[in-house]
Amino acid sequence: MKDFFGLFGSDDDYDKDKDRKETSDDGTLQLRQEELDITKNKVNTGEVTLSKEIVEDQKTVDVPVTHEEVVIERREISSEPSDSPITSGETIRIPVSEEKVEVGKHTVVTGEISAHKREVKETEQVTETLKREEAHVNSSGDTDIVDEKTDPGFH
Repeated sequence: MKDFFGLFGSDDDYDKDKDRKETSDDGTLQLRQEELDITKNKVNTGEVTLSKEIVEDQKTVDVPVTHEEVVIERREISSEPSDSPITSGETIRIPVSEEKVEVGKHTVVTGEISAHKREVKETEQVTETLKREEAHVNSSGDTDIVDEKTDPGFH
């Protein structure tokens, strides 16, 4: 049988090309194309670690303090007579005090830091070359061909 549109051929041709089918009145040729199979996978890109460290700063503070002083004043008295005899052992005590600075420390909360994740949506453009099969009709001699693609009246 004559090779008609590449659809009909000998048994040897059929064994070589499994897409060709041989019938006596009609034939079908399957057309295929590639399509994209897009999948998304989560991958770890890093991590963020929150921690804290101790930093020491020297702080100097001026603290006003008081202390007592004993002031000795001497006055001259013009030789007045006294009833008391001269003795040893007469003592006056004057307590003297001062403010001493004591430093203590206590801890206070001055702030906090927190972290969370959020999803950010964006578009990534993917370019890939896809293959597809197209049918080509070749004829020789005096043949009438009706094609639904080129003839809108064809049903």
